[in-house]
Amino acid sequence: MKVRESKYLIYDHEIDANLKYHLKQIKSMVQAKLYKACMNVFYPKGDTDKKYNVTICAIFKNEGKYFKEWIEWHKIIGIDHFYLYNNNSDDNYMDVLKPYIDEGTVDLIDWPYDQAQMKAYADCIKNRSNEASWIGFIDLDEFIVPIQYNNIADFLKKFKKNRPSVLLYWQFFGTSGIMKRPENSLVTESFHSCWAKHDIVGKCFFNTKYSFDKDYKRNTILHHILWGKYKNFEFPMVNFCDKVCLDHHHPINTDEFPIQINHYFTKSFDEYDEKASKGDVYFKKNPHNLEYFYKHESLCTSRDYSVDKYMIKLKLIMEEEE
Repeated sequence: MKVRESKYLIYDHEIDANLKYHLKQIKSMVQAKLYKACMNVFYPKGDTDKKYNVTICAIFKNEGKYFKEWIEWHKIIGIDHFYLYNNNSDDNYMDVLKPYIDEGTVDLIDWPYDQAQMKAYADCIKNRSNEASWIGFIDLDEFIVPIQYNNIADFLKKFKKNRPSVLLYWQFFGTSGIMKRPENSLVTESFHSCWAKHDIVGKCFFNTKYSFDKDYKRNTILHHILWGKYKNFEFPMVNFCDKVCLDHHHPINTDEFPIQINHYFTKSFDEYDEKASKGDVYFKKNPHNLEYFYKHESLCTSRDYSVDKYMIKLKLIMEEEE
């Protein structure tokens, strides 16, 4: 039997739920319990205050027109600092970023390599773990939205002691039927049409108390699946329920997610078309064609307004700086 979703999540691809799959799920359940027990016993003791608490690492290419809203949004929800890797941009990104660089909010790193997103992330962990307690890995079309919290640091606090990384699930948003978005409109205000459930895929925040092995076989796509290391032990990520996540084993016990990542994957149709035509920091051949678009858009059967509680604050900040 082919399945595309579980009770709370939509899979990133169709699953063949045969006997082999169910046996693998049982194996993952047992392994998850063992990992959880080990994490509760074997973890880095003690803690030191670092320059920054919660930070974001992102790699970008020609995203200048989106930076201001994206940075100001994440400052509102508790991000202390940004490590931004420039992948051969030739737009106006420096005009937007310079004030943030001057005030010490942004560190800009040139990263002129093809399809080197994972290497950029590994570089950030290697060189910035000494100054940041948490490093999250997201893109410029992703906005972290604390729902039951107002600050991401409050959410992450309970994981700091003995969890190497925390997964935040994607809430996928579509075009809301918008062909062309007005130039001065906000991404977060413009789009509310979304998938009925969260995606099983998301992005991770890494706890820098742990070390990181970039060559470990499970860290090939480390922003989605991030394993941390303590001594000789490799430990997996947990989700917001503090449940260990392995393969398609993602235990969730509520449909009220306390935090999510709003993934404005398409934005308007014109913006999607522009995105599909330019180079990509991860894929050698950009897969974002029209068929991919329709497949994504067809799942947008619900609406989400969780950003609204931050919208007035964001608008006032954006107006002040214009």
